[in-house]
Amino acid sequence: MRGAAKGRVRTVHLRTPPVSCVVPPGVFDAFGWCASDALEWRRPTTRWECEPSLDGSNPAGMVFVMREPCEFLPRELARLHAFGLGLESEEALAPWAIDDATDLLYERRACPGECFWLAADNINSLFWGLHDWAHFHSHGAFQQRAWTELQCDISALAWLWANRHAADVASAVWDRMRSGAESLSRERFRGEGLAFDEAAFRPEPIMSLVGSRESDGAALDELLQDSQSVEPRHPAHVEDRFERGRSVDK
Repeated sequence: MRGAAKGRVRTVHLRTPPVSCVVPPGVFDAFGWCASDALEWRRPTTRWECEPSLDGSNPAGMVFVMREPCEFLPRELARLHAFGLGLESEEALAPWAIDDATDLLYERRACPGECFWLAADNINSLFWGLHDWAHFHSHGAFQQRAWTELQCDISALAWLWANRHAADVASAVWDRMRSGAESLSRERFRGEGLAFDEAAFRPEPIMSLVGSRESDGAALDELLQDSQSVEPRHPAHVEDRFERGRSVDK
């Protein structure tokens, strides 16, 4: 679905259908407690940065704006974090409160889609917004961090692939996002002393998770053609960078 531009704001309703659980049993205690459907995403028409740079740091220019004040969630003014959208007194989920929201939405059985829309003005922020969207729809004790984050990474990549045309994301850019997410995931597993599944981030299975309307062959052809037209880049090293995700000591 192509987004509608109104003034200086473009609104896109991203398809975010349920994604199968790809991690071991026990990682989540309520996987898919709320069935995901769609995420309303808004960005300025005058600014869209599509240069992949996933390094685990908190994304700039991204916030979940509240449709109505949610008194049970930590809140901040949305205009402090999202620009060019004409925001004034609207409130947003405090960017540091993703973990709190994951717990509190589940505790109150509050549907994320009824609470928020996403503001994001660059590809990295869009990825992390989709990653957090996956968190909001599944609950876990977060005792297996690497596996929890892998599920949310895979969900975000599957949704980003399914919406690449609506989001103006070239297949080669998506593949670089996939590579960056894979590098971050590998570091999480290394940090926990766990073996990393090298097959987890293969393109074909991720593409098929959301029921793509095109054949795997056509999708791979598109990916190959786009990749040949883009100068290859190596994933950034992430050893010394702050990595997103809730603290195990919470």
